[in-house]
Amino acid sequence: MSLAGRSDGLADGAGDDCGSGARSGHARRGAIVGSAVFLAGVVALAIAGLLSLRIGSVSLTTGEVLGAFTDFDGSNAHLIVRSLRLPRTVIGIGVGAALAAAGVVMQAITRNALASPSVLGINSGAAFGVVTAVFVLGVSSPSVYLWFAFAGALGAAALVYLVGSVGASGPTPVKLVLAGAVVTALLSAWISTVLIFDQRSLDEVRSWLAGSLAGRDLATFGHVAPFLAVGLVVAFALARSLNTISLGEDVAANLGQNVAVVRGASTVVVVLLAGAAVAAAGPVGFVGLAVPHAVRTVVGPDHRWLLPVSVVGGPVLVLGADVLGRVVARPSEVQVGIVTAIIGAPVLIHLVRGRQLSPL
Repeated sequence: MSLAGRSDGLADGAGDDCGSGARSGHARRGAIVGSAVFLAGVVALAIAGLLSLRIGSVSLTTGEVLGAFTDFDGSNAHLIVRSLRLPRTVIGIGVGAALAAAGVVMQAITRNALASPSVLGINSGAAFGVVTAVFVLGVSSPSVYLWFAFAGALGAAALVYLVGSVGASGPTPVKLVLAGAVVTALLSAWISTVLIFDQRSLDEVRSWLAGSLAGRDLATFGHVAPFLAVGLVVAFALARSLNTISLGEDVAANLGQNVAVVRGASTVVVVLLAGAAVAAAGPVGFVGLAVPHAVRTVVGPDHRWLLPVSVVGGPVLVLGADVLGRVVARPSEVQVGIVTAIIGAPVLIHLVRGRQLSPL
């Protein structure tokens, strides 16, 4: 797709007045496809949520799940739904939405198809903050994890951008990915060192580091929910600006876009979303990378549709992976972070090999 063509299709709110019948028709078709895919995603999310409430070490019927909310009688089935499965389902929805939206925003502002919270070191930064807090300060409360996860995510994002900006060419997509790999390796080395030599830290964060929804309660979600909400609202507000900046900084500047402001706001959004998600469930990989690419193949690169559909698709992947992890290892379970990696890798490979990877 030519740059001019993409400008016509994406930057319709950026001041150009060259509207045409073809462009209007393209926009209508995009709206129809986007609406249909979004509604399909909502249905898929409802099904995934129901399965998350029903399936586990004790299988429940749909009637028992619904009864737990409409006619609670204190039975074991109703207690399981309300005290165990509802919190992990709600957290799974929040984490999936946050990671998918963060991936969309990162790929737009870096113009890098490989950008995601895990690839650019943000997940590792959050893990570094939590492990360091446990090791040095003896922190053991998930509500306190949150702040150290944010600090680690912000520090890692700043370090990756600083390292990737070295040189006359500035922060190119390739340099940012390489910087992310270097920073991730360094932080992972520190995390491994701490966990090898400190059994207490290992016991405290073992499950968290694998990425898990188990053992969380609604209070945990209450701690991160405000940050998720603010991050998602700002991300949606930036959708038109992301359309423009994804065309390139020079084009965006010529269209009147304040590139520095958009980059700064987008970075804050990514830190809020990824930091809150990692604080709640630990590092859950591939969601921020695979979901935007899979959604982009259906709805195209317009962020006004890419963002909302990804926000619905991310939870479908996370909840589906969580349910699958409960089934394959009964009566135990496999952490959701392990399952998303197993699912996400072949999906992304299929998209790349099938040449279905849409341009950013």
